[in-house]
Parts: sequence; structure tokens; C-alpha cells
Amino acid sequence: MSKRLIYILLPLLIFASCGGDKHKKTDFSKEFEIPDSQRYAGELAISEAAMGEIVENISSPVEIAALIKAVGVPYSKDYLATTDYVDNYNTSFKKALGLGIFGADLGYQNMYNKTGSVIDYISAIKSLADGIHVGQFFDFSTLKRLATNNQNLDSLMYISVQNFNQMDRYLSENNRSNLSSLIITGVWIESMYLLGEVIKEAPNAELSEKIGEQQIILGSLMLLLKNYERDPDFKELVNDLSEIQNIFREVTITNVQGEPEMVEEDGMLTIKQNDKQFIEISNETLFKIIDKTVKVRNKIIQL
Repeated sequence: MSKRLIYILLPLLIFASCGGDKHKKTDFSKEFEIPDSQRYAGELAISEAAMGEIVENISSPVEIAALIKAVGVPYSKDYLATTDYVDNYNTSFKKALGLGIFGADLGYQNMYNKTGSVIDYISAIKSLADGIHVGQFFDFSTLKRLATNNQNLDSLMYISVQNFNQMDRYLSENNRSNLSSLIITGVWIESMYLLGEVIKEAPNAELSEKIGEQQIILGSLMLLLKNYERDPDFKELVNDLSEIQNIFREVTITNVQGEPEMVEEDGMLTIKQNDKQFIEISNETLFKIIDKTVKVRNKIIQL
């Protein structure tokens, strides 16, 4: 699993095995009785490799926030989803989506070192995680330390890899992989929203291209969500995201294969591919995507 995948989840998930016996294995399914309403494996089983590939291609909140910060756009609390109404996330469907949204917001705050405002988001994440019975995978004291110090991300990489796999496997084994897909969707939607709000305030070509890149990523995400369309909530979410996907058809992405070259990495020679991607997205299309994303996102957070 790549570093990029972990940075998607680090702002959200700092896992419970950060402390205690590293070799101790816990059967979480015996600790938590999962309601039948939260069990839905989908029409087809999603392999661990397929889920990993989809998640890896989604830009992380940390990556998005770093890009926003690098182009000189100041932090704005107004962009964030409010935690005031976390109790309104009162179904497993809403809780999983909210978990992804608040995790993306936490990553945004972390990048700007906004330590004074993160506690409400950590509390909201804890409430939602406990609500869908995955709180056992969170070490919230470590999460608080991370949220107030973004210098130690790499030191948590190995632990995070091991325990994300553990959580995803646990959800899959309990016929709850639908919740994993919703968490990922929440991350994607909120990251898109943050990009869009910044572009409206300060148009930037690099940020616009990042929006255009999402054409392919949304396609993969839709394949994942459509596996659970028998659930009316998923069906409605798929329909909403389909409206964004239809606008993305106006975006042109061209991949040009470049010449590979030998480069040194960590004292070893490796082959680096020099492929390039060109994205064509008009301002009209860009703002149609942004406006539709705002509507879908606001519909979720006002549930």
C-alpha cells in the first residue's frame, strides 16, 4: 500500500494499536454486536486489492490542503462542515459519509496548523466511528497529538497501513464493506468541495486541473457505489453523483507516453516512467462541476 493511500486516511484514522501489545490480536466481532441494518455486502464482493486501488487513486485531504496552501490561499474556517449537528447523522449510512467528510476537514485544518479548532472535529469523528462500531480502531489520544503536530506523519505510516487493512477486512468479514465505500466517498466529496470553494475565491490553473483529474477517479468511485444500489440511500447517492459525472464528460484527459529513464532512489537504480497527462477543462465546465458538487455536499451535511 502506497504512502499516498495512507495520507488519505491519516487525518481520519490513527489506529488503536498505536499502544499496547503489538502482537496481541483481538476478535472485534466478539466485542461488538452489529445490527442487521448495517450489514450489506453488496451484489458482488469487493476484493481488498480492488478497494485499495480505488482508494489509492483518490487525492488525499492532506494532498489537497497542501496544494491549496502552496498556491498561497489562506485558511478559511467557513469552508468546513459544521460539527454542531453531528447528532443528525443518525443512520449508519449518514455516519459513514460524515466520517469521511469530517476526516477531510481535519486534514485541511492539520495542514494549516489550526490546532485550536480540531477538538470539535475529533469529537465528531469519535461519535460517528462509535456509531458504526469501528471506534475500536481509533486511538483518539494519538489522533489529538497528530492534529496538533503535523510533523510526525511518517512515523505513523507502518502502524496505519497495518490497521487500515485490519479495519477494512473487519468490515468486509461482517458484510459491512458498504460503510468503507461511504467513508471514502465522504473524503472525496469534501476534498472536491474544498477545491471548488478555493477556486471560486482565487482562480488557479493548477487547482482547476486537479478538479479535471477527478473525472477518472469519480468513474471508479461510481463503480464501487453502484454495487450497493439495491439500498435506496445508495441509489439516491449514485443518482446525485451521476449528475456530477455527466458534467465531467465535457473534460478531456489525454495521456502521452514518455521515455523511461534510470534514476537513483535510496542508493538503488530504478526506472522512472515519464508519462504525461494533459487535462482540458473549460471555465464553464469547471464551475458547473463545482456548483453541482456544492449541492451534493450540502445535501449530505444537512441530513
